[in-house]
Amino acid sequence: MVSTGDDAPAFTATVGTSDHEPFDLDEEIGDGPVVLAFFPGAFTPPCTNEMIAFQERADAFAEAGATLFGISADSPFSQGGFREEHGIEFDLVSDMAGDAIRAYDLEIDIAELGLHGIANRAVFVIDDGEVVFDWVADDPTNEPDYEAVLDAVESA
Repeated sequence: MVSTGDDAPAFTATVGTSDHEPFDLDEEIGDGPVVLAFFPGAFTPPCTNEMIAFQERADAFAEAGATLFGISADSPFSQGGFREEHGIEFDLVSDMAGDAIRAYDLEIDIAELGLHGIANRAVFVIDDGEVVFDWVADDPTNEPDYEAVLDAVESA
């Protein structure tokens, strides 16, 4: 499991837009803290609540110099629709291949819902390539302490 003090595992994926822009974590490192908010699936109630909560705090994260990304195994098309429907302005990263999910040791199955290889809910704050904050849900329906995440960003 990736923890505070570890080097942040690098990964590439696709930004959840109709343009399928490439995402490379290494290109985001070095311009201030990076917040990676892994979530199980777009359009589910807990994930919707979490992404809206981050959107409501997006200005505070930006003022602290952070870049915020949501990450799930959803397709870029699904993420694009999710962003549009809920007014999410920060980028969502589509990790359909599961590379980031496995690199951060977050892969879970929710068999009763037919979901396999999705991300557990987790948040990592990365500064200069090092994980400076980590939170992983005991239950994927739990949400992070948003103020603790913001405090970690402001302390980075």
